Amino acid sequence: MKWKSDSEVQAIVQNFSRRCGARTEGDDWNVFWGHPWNVQRLFHPDLGTRLRDDQLVNHFPNHLELTRKDQMVKNVKRWLREQGRDKQREVFDFVPVTHLLPADYSLFVEEFRRCPRATWIMKPANAAQGRGIFLVTKLHQLRKWSAGRWAATKASESYVISRYVDRPHLVGGRKYDLRLYVLVTSYRPLRVYKHREGFARFCTSKYDPSPANLGNPFVHLTNVAVQKHGKDYNQHHGGKWNLRHCRLHVEATRGRAAAARLFADMDRLIVDSLRAVQAQIINDRHCFECYGYDVLVDDDLKPWLVEVNASPSLSATTRADRVMKLALIRDVLDVVLREGTEARDRPMRGAGGFAVLYDEAGERSAAAAAAAKPRKRGR
Repeated sequence: MKWKSDSEVQAIVQNFSRRCGARTEGDDWNVFWGHPWNVQRLFHPDLGTRLRDDQLVNHFPNHLELTRKDQMVKNVKRWLREQGRDKQREVFDFVPVTHLLPADYSLFVEEFRRCPRATWIMKPANAAQGRGIFLVTKLHQLRKWSAGRWAATKASESYVISRYVDRPHLVGGRKYDLRLYVLVTSYRPLRVYKHREGFARFCTSKYDPSPANLGNPFVHLTNVAVQKHGKDYNQHHGGKWNLRHCRLHVEATRGRAAAARLFADMDRLIVDSLRAVQAQIINDRHCFECYGYDVLVDDDLKPWLVEVNASPSLSATTRADRVMKLALIRDVLDVVLREGTEARDRPMRGAGGFAVLYDEAGERSAAAAAAAKPRKRGR
């Protein structure tokens, strides 16, 4: 078995070398772990690439339907509207009020005037690691920033502006978000695994929403790429907390029932976000994807989806980080190499740290079996 990658990250190189043997730079590979853009080129119609039955790649061709912020918001909003038409179904909203700019500027202004005291967070639609993010509390701040900027804005340079969750759940007075790892091996039928490992990323400064701290990224932005430049950044633990420790803290402070509800809601958030893009994603049988979900929890223990990463960082900041990410890629390989390109309708089973989160084909089979089972007549 041969493998190919455009990355030199230890978690990838070590796992593939141990599991897949020879590395190649050519086209004779069985597994390609590449940057999203390099994988996308494989499916470009002008190149005419035809993958063999024994070849697997780590991204779906149009992953941006979920992993680009503006596309994700558009798809989730549409899906939630569709769910809301079914009066028998409860709609679980997991994305803050969000508008696309500059396209929806007038709609944003209407929303802003309805809630003039709200804080909004502005993000580039296609950026990562906290780049270009800032908070807005006054319309003139946005007008001043955008003057002369949006006239020549391309679609690839658009922004999303979302209602800021200004009452986040705090640990030790600090804001955090959660990174969860989710593996999808098929969209039709939808096959989803969730890894037991994940972590909370903390701000280095205590949370203070006052106007004086509006521009302080060490108070508001949890990205490690931002926080590692803070004077209070801890090199030993990297400002991270294991997901299990986070759950234990919630159980200790809010009770086991509240913690169970929070984690069940996060599972539902993951599955619903994938169902929201299910019809849009090109479901090529050679593809799989390990997503990095970023989830923010508010003070009512309601989870909110911040973004979905197609290439979550696999570089390590601490020893625990390195061990976890080595295990993550090992477990990804265990699942995808077992399934290959032909096992998408077989029963799902976990591997290593991955547990089955959603099996659409299995759910349909169970529903059909239940419907076919004869009912007992009452006496």
